[in-house]
Amino acid sequence: MSILFPELIFKTMKRINLTLMFSCFAFGLYAQGSIDLLTISGRYGFPQNYENPYQDQKATETGVLVNAKLPIRFSESTIWYNDLTYTNFRVNNDIQMLSGIANPINTHGFILQTGLYQKFGNGQGIQLLFAPRFMTDFENAGGKNFQIGGIVMYEKRFHDQLMLRFGALYNQELGGPFIVPIVYSDWQINSKWSLVGMWPIFGKLKYQARENFSTGISHFGLITSYRLGHPDYEGDYIERTSIDLAWFGRIRLSGNFHLEGRLGYALGRSYQQFTKDQTVPFRISIIKFGDERVAKNYLFDPGPVVNLRLVYNLPF
Repeated sequence: MSILFPELIFKTMKRINLTLMFSCFAFGLYAQGSIDLLTISGRYGFPQNYENPYQDQKATETGVLVNAKLPIRFSESTIWYNDLTYTNFRVNNDIQMLSGIANPINTHGFILQTGLYQKFGNGQGIQLLFAPRFMTDFENAGGKNFQIGGIVMYEKRFHDQLMLRFGALYNQELGGPFIVPIVYSDWQINSKWSLVGMWPIFGKLKYQARENFSTGISHFGLITSYRLGHPDYEGDYIERTSIDLAWFGRIRLSGNFHLEGRLGYALGRSYQQFTKDQTVPFRISIIKFGDERVAKNYLFDPGPVVNLRLVYNLPF
């Protein structure tokens, strides 16, 4: 039994890898020739000063991210795409703030993207994804913590090295409806350089220095909101904003496992607490229309961040 069990696990993983490999290859979802099936990431933001009246105090930001992908092939032109992300962000300090202010800040988010990818002829296709979120501090959590969203993208492959998608992301944030026009790029510039990302949300300019090592510049920026359930401020929400620009280096450890480190700066980072009745009528990306909200808490300065992630990448 002790000999057969590891062999059974190996064969099972091999079948799963082959199934996913042929699913992705059949639809040309990843022109880079690989997919990050599982990512486990930790984040540390170096202590930064608060604004008045706590300018002599510092806040420290930490975070965790876990992402898993599972594309399921239905036919040669149809795939059902699944992507689940868990995030945790925490802000710690030694300040005794008023009882109506969340301190420390501790938020959790579960974001699902699931839906249809349909490929047509002439290098064209479309993605229709349902993207609900469950955003909470894990106190008195329930149905009010759900947010409804979706993603629509039209795809056009211009040649073997360039594929673009054009569309938009919608989410019913706690602060009001939120729309982000997006452009997805998968551009193999040459044998060493590539540009991949869903702009302006995330992206990478990558240089493949060696077979097992790549480096470059990464970008991530998104607004997320979390409903709070503590009795002192139940119904309030935290709106997190951050644009991370970083240098990254990624090395293959063994087999399909990679280790990636990022060192960068969190631009425009904020954790603002609002009462539930304070909303924005409409937002397109970072442009806000009629935003008259007043935050209850105090901001701290942007600053350097480091990120370390373990990635299981499936080549095909």
